Amino acid sequence: MAASSNAEETQLQEMEEDAGMEREMESDEEEEGMGIENSDDEEDDSSEDEKENEAEIQRLEEQLSINAFDYNCHVDLIKLLRQEGELSRLRRARQKMSELFPLTEEIWLDWLNDESRLTEEEPNREKVYELFERAVKDYICPDIWLEYAQYSIGGMGSPGGIDKVRSIFERALTAVGLHMTKGATVWEAYREFENVMLSTVQPPPGKVPTREEQDLLNTQLERIHTLFRRQLAIPLMDMEATYAEYEEWSEKGVPETVAHQYKKALQQMEKSKPFEETLLVAEPPKLAEYQSYIDYEMKVGDPARIQIVFERALAENCLVPDMWEKYTTYLDRQLKIKDLVLSSHDRAVRNCPWTMGLWKSYLLALERHGAEHQTVSDIFEKALNAGFIQATDYVDIWQAYLDYLRRRVDFSKESSKELEELRAAFSRSLDYVKQDVEERFSESGDPSCTIMQIWARIEALHCNNMQKARELWDSIMTKGNAKYANMWLEYYNLERSYGDPIHCRKALHRAVQCTSDYPEHVCEVLLTFERVEGSLEDWDVAVQKTETRLNRLNEQRAKVAEKEANLLRQEEEKTEQRRRAKVEKKSQKKGQKGSRAGEKRKAEYDDYQKDWNEHSEQAPKRPRGDGDPGTEEYMETETGLYGRKTPAGQRPGPPGAKKAQQGAAATTQRQQDDKPELRDDNNSVFISNLAFTLEEPENKLRTLFEPCGPIQQVRPVFSNRGTFKGYCYVQFESKASVPEALKLDRREVEGRPMFVSPCVDKNTNPDFKVFKYKSSMEKHKIFISGLPFSCTKEQLDELCKDQGTIKDIRLVTYRSGKPKGLAYVEFANEAQASQAVLKLDGVVLEDNKISVAISNPPSRNQDKYGSGGSTAAMMPRQAFGAGRGRTQLSLLPRSLHRPGGSASKAENGTAAKAAPGTASAAVNAAGDTGFEAPAKRLSNSDFARMLLNK
Repeated sequence: MAASSNAEETQLQEMEEDAGMEREMESDEEEEGMGIENSDDEEDDSSEDEKENEAEIQRLEEQLSINAFDYNCHVDLIKLLRQEGELSRLRRARQKMSELFPLTEEIWLDWLNDESRLTEEEPNREKVYELFERAVKDYICPDIWLEYAQYSIGGMGSPGGIDKVRSIFERALTAVGLHMTKGATVWEAYREFENVMLSTVQPPPGKVPTREEQDLLNTQLERIHTLFRRQLAIPLMDMEATYAEYEEWSEKGVPETVAHQYKKALQQMEKSKPFEETLLVAEPPKLAEYQSYIDYEMKVGDPARIQIVFERALAENCLVPDMWEKYTTYLDRQLKIKDLVLSSHDRAVRNCPWTMGLWKSYLLALERHGAEHQTVSDIFEKALNAGFIQATDYVDIWQAYLDYLRRRVDFSKESSKELEELRAAFSRSLDYVKQDVEERFSESGDPSCTIMQIWARIEALHCNNMQKARELWDSIMTKGNAKYANMWLEYYNLERSYGDPIHCRKALHRAVQCTSDYPEHVCEVLLTFERVEGSLEDWDVAVQKTETRLNRLNEQRAKVAEKEANLLRQEEEKTEQRRRAKVEKKSQKKGQKGSRAGEKRKAEYDDYQKDWNEHSEQAPKRPRGDGDPGTEEYMETETGLYGRKTPAGQRPGPPGAKKAQQGAAATTQRQQDDKPELRDDNNSVFISNLAFTLEEPENKLRTLFEPCGPIQQVRPVFSNRGTFKGYCYVQFESKASVPEALKLDRREVEGRPMFVSPCVDKNTNPDFKVFKYKSSMEKHKIFISGLPFSCTKEQLDELCKDQGTIKDIRLVTYRSGKPKGLAYVEFANEAQASQAVLKLDGVVLEDNKISVAISNPPSRNQDKYGSGGSTAAMMPRQAFGAGRGRTQLSLLPRSLHRPGGSASKAENGTAAKAAPGTASAAVNAAGDTGFEAPAKRLSNSDFARMLLNK
């Protein structure tokens, strides 16, 4: 026995010496490397870099003193301090961050490696052991456990060192041994350690071992056999190689029971393998893949495997409250192991402190497992400082804590310490909601005064203190609840159960006077009460009060109904007025188009030109300088811009190239406008907010929208002068192309956002409005204000990407494309958006302090005219002098004018004489062509027929 122990000690000393030599060699290499780096830094003027780094460190420390919950600031500070070698400051920085947040695997490994190199002596090793214990509690990480076990091997020469190594390995197997992809590394490390220990107890070759040495040898061999058997019974990736290794190592072969367990585990591994392969190729955060894996393990029902899959999912999605809630709920209802349950709840609230539900579950778990009262109170105080995003969250956490305090009270005693603590907590909760919550959210979060109702019921039921209950209900009614019938009935039921008829009657009488939502129901309850409890006098008083109240209420309702009817009638009149104005305006435009078309066509015929000269003013012509009436020059008019042909012998003025292009485009537009049968609004989209200076809009828009589908036509809209008006219509061959085109809304075209909307006829639907963004709270989206005008989407993406998965970024601009300094950033879920609000609010970006909040835009008023808008906004444009155009001229030939009335009006002081063949001829022409002039509006084609027939 002594010989074997001596041999073991000798082997341990040799292992320690080897480990010491390796550490010395590593330290020498590091010193050499540091020397080379230092020399290079000196050549690059390292002093300036050190000054810059020190300034940056001070800036980060100041920022953390202002906002200690800035996660990224902590990470940057730790990196800089580690780079500068500031060990004491580095320790403090890591310590502060670990107190506020769970650290990631990378941060823990860097910290552990730094401390391991600095603490070689045994007393200091205990500090590193404590650090490892903290690390393994944050996340279930195989790499940290493996590092922990390997570090413990370095101290196995101390008393109890070997047992401690084995204890750490066993804990590691319990924590991560079931990890299907990484668990095998821990098993292999444990076996390797036991194989080394086997070599220490084996006798030298040729020596016959003693009985004690043989027992030690057999014990060590059995340990290794046991490790193989345990590992082969667990489904792990690449377990075939482990089985082959066991066959080679075991002298007696693989036992039948081990082979049977191996085959069973192999089958289970094959069933789980598709889920592992899916996780391997999936993109983060892999929530859907992990949820499918968890559902599968739930059906199988192995608690250990369910736990390890949950832990793996949380290691990659530690900021997802729903995942933590599912995990803690499973532990509370299924495993019910105190240490595991409470540690998981603690990790949940450290990762997602803004989620009230996790804190509430934590308080219940502490009470369920018999935690000390001080512990529960401390956790509740942390919850109040967690920074919830809604006022109702604070009310809910207060209710959970008050429920806990109420369950501690023994109401059989008239007074107790617990009862006084409960009353003090109720008073504090009301003050907290009134001061802190209302100041932060501008609302109490408890409009129905639920906390006060519960307090009043406890006082009445358990303490027989109706006086206190009535005081509380008086306070409830003064907070704006007196107009609600359900509040009065709740108070009445309390008095009915624990009070007396006198106070019941008083409550109902007050309810009849104050209730405004359901007064009939309150009156009925009062009459029913008097039927059961009251005298004749009480009955008469009740009937009189209820009748008076209901009569007054009916009068008020009649007045309100009359007022609403008047408003509705006014609104209908305004709507009809707007509709008529639009129809009139459209008809005027069509009339102008028809007159211009007729004027173009009659210019081609010399015979009609002579008659036109006799019966119309000479506005479009002017005499030459010699005054010869036979040689007249045509003036350029608005009609001429659209392609009017110059009569033979006349020389038109030389227009510019650009005007010619505009005229041709406008001609094309009018040709398309004259063919309404070719249009299809269902296949079209309306494009607006384009630049007036956009050149060749048809070609550019066709190129832009061709990826959406085959285009039938593009109709840009031009003014009378041929200039582009900034909007157009794009018609596709298929209706399926319209949704794709709508996706191009807000696309920037030459510095301006292009608006794309459905093509809707405003004559049939004048109030149609399109607004693609929501006007209600979107908890997965944040609103950022105070941005510099130079901010781009790329800068916002760089700013927000660390807070979660960004789905969309929208910079808010004016119609001209200039930025407003506002933006919306959409995240994958609510948790990421809430995290972004906590981390980014108040951040300085390019000397601008930005404000970040959950997106909650005000609701848009769809009908501005019906909500108190100005009268000017509701009147048609003609009321403000818009008229028929800039010239206020009618382009309809006078020969086609219809008689306007029985008496002709005077023009320029002379009476207009009716010439033969003018108005009457036009009417006759209309009759000859089969059209009845007074019954139907004439089109361009009708005017052309009349001119040709003339």
